Amino acid sequence: MRRLVRLAAFLFIMVSAPSAQTPAADAPAIEAETLRHFLALVRIDTSDPPGVEKPAADYVKQVLEAEGIPVQIFAADPNRPNVVARLKGSGRKRPLLIMGHLDTVNVDPKKWQHGPFSADRDGGYIYGRGTVDDKDNLTAALMVMLQLKRGNVPLDRDVIFLAESGEEGATRTGIEFVIRDHFSAIDAEFCYAEGGSVTRQNGAVRYAQIQTTEKVPNGVDLVARGVAGHGSVPLQTNAIAHLSKAVAAVAEWQPAINLNDTTAQYFKRLADISPPEQARHYRNVVSGNSKLMAESDAWLRANEPRHASMLRTSVSPNIIQGGYRNNVIPSEARATLDVRMIPDESPERFMAQLKTVVNDPSIEVVFNGWPPTLTGEPRNGGNSRIDSEAYKVAEAAITKHYQTTTLPTMSTGASDMAFLREKGMQCYGIGPATDIEDGPKGFGAHSDQERILEAELHRFVRYHWDIVYELARAR
Repeated sequence: MRRLVRLAAFLFIMVSAPSAQTPAADAPAIEAETLRHFLALVRIDTSDPPGVEKPAADYVKQVLEAEGIPVQIFAADPNRPNVVARLKGSGRKRPLLIMGHLDTVNVDPKKWQHGPFSADRDGGYIYGRGTVDDKDNLTAALMVMLQLKRGNVPLDRDVIFLAESGEEGATRTGIEFVIRDHFSAIDAEFCYAEGGSVTRQNGAVRYAQIQTTEKVPNGVDLVARGVAGHGSVPLQTNAIAHLSKAVAAVAEWQPAINLNDTTAQYFKRLADISPPEQARHYRNVVSGNSKLMAESDAWLRANEPRHASMLRTSVSPNIIQGGYRNNVIPSEARATLDVRMIPDESPERFMAQLKTVVNDPSIEVVFNGWPPTLTGEPRNGGNSRIDSEAYKVAEAAITKHYQTTTLPTMSTGASDMAFLREKGMQCYGIGPATDIEDGPKGFGAHSDQERILEAELHRFVRYHWDIVYELARAR
């Protein structure tokens, strides 16, 4: 009997092992296919606005169906479909969702040296809109699905792939629509999507970031109202004068520091790999000592505003509107604030604080409905655990592929994972290695010369394979 058990175990290993090695079995062929799909997707103009993702969705659908992978299409707008594919597991564990978005931000073609949809290859880089936001994640997830299917990999979890539309400002046709009307098709325990990164400096990897939470945008308007009149007779009720004082007060105001598990770990780990002066400030902001926290908070605001923004709900006055001619005192003026709330912020509490800061009965403080959502209500996102199986798997794979420290990160920007976290899904942002020098040079996401290193695209595909395989495979 024991011999039979040992034989069965040996046969199981022999059958299962090749599946684990699928990506490495023919690396040149896999890299060639990755490149073919990536170049094809970058060359499809999916600028949002206007948002016509259908050609890219059709491409993804065709590739999946050619491998016998069943596909569903969900569309609130026929030009903006969402593609969902599923590989079935045993059901022993809840599903894993992997996703990337089909759309990109729009472009000004005149500013591009390489065509924005040329996918030009030059000096080891691939240039084009979407190369790092987000057709890298889209292609990596697509390649994982193909390799799982071809390897007939036994799974304990269903693996679900979502190629979504509308991430760049039209979530009502994308993630919100899918969640509202088709959530059962993507419901999962864990999700991997965009939002993380690996940072290179001077050509060497410095650290990696896994996004576990994010600040949530909620636009606010300050609306000042007064008496209209002739400009030759100044009035104390002048709406622009009142609004100016309010904007100055809001810009000066700093909401209280409010750390969560992610940001506390981020600054602690960042301190361990930073020069002494910077490390001192990173440690100060998590010290609990109010004097040290205030000192280093001020230093971060002056020197590293991105890190200062990670400490709190942030407010930036970005638009002022008022008046229509030189000799008329307007009866109304408006300022628009970009408010990025930390995930556990209470919108009601924040608005009460903001009204106290404005302290002017002639000014109305209101949410303006930006960014537009299906509900129109203020949102507060959610947090993903940094001790979950999905996080640990992603961190271990970073050590394997990039040999560097991992920082759990709260993004100051927004991604569609916030909508999934609100549904209770544990979501983690991942991404390929990019050069820290690229941003200032204009080569980063949303820039006029967006690019990715070919070698880092392929490394990211291998990384993506490992985390999905390790998390979903049958034990």
